[in-house]
Amino acid sequence: MERGSPDPAAAALRRVGLRVTASRLAVLTALGAGAPHASVEMLVGAVRERLGDGSAQTVYNVLRTLTDAGLVRRIEPAGRPGLYELRVGDNHHHVVCRSCDAIADVDCAVGDTPCLTAADDSGYEIDEAEVIFWGRCPACLAAMAGSSAELNQVDRARGVQHQLAEPAVATAQPGSSATSHQKETAREEKDRRV
Repeated sequence: MERGSPDPAAAALRRVGLRVTASRLAVLTALGAGAPHASVEMLVGAVRERLGDGSAQTVYNVLRTLTDAGLVRRIEPAGRPGLYELRVGDNHHHVVCRSCDAIADVDCAVGDTPCLTAADDSGYEIDEAEVIFWGRCPACLAAMAGSSAELNQVDRARGVQHQLAEPAVATAQPGSSATSHQKETAREEKDRRV
């Protein structure tokens, strides 16, 4: 790669003292072009598309190097695989949808950052806090509202059917098949006891 390359990924690598390699460029480019919070799986696919090949282990190694150099940030929402993002150097947080796993950035408080002021810092110099908010994204809330309305309609329809069906069973007429069946069952039980 030429030293005067206008490629921003190459410039970023040089700025932190890293050698410019095809795999590092491919990972940084994939992070810049894809979703703001990318999984390793997504990045491996993008690297293979760009380079024609590339192992998952190579992508993991590159991500580790880029994270250690401060070019990439790894976030780990509980119970989910690690995700990588290019937004570094600020103290932002994340919100994760419990339904679809969508994730979005949440800016920290402007000015004084209360999340960096621990009640007891145990002697540590705190420079970052990782907060993950959990909830449901607007799309899932809308889908749930639509599903709830549909379920309410189905429940109301079932309730009407159930109310119509109950009196027919409860008020079986003498001589009907329900009453005959009940009498036969009672006789069979009585015979077994004897």
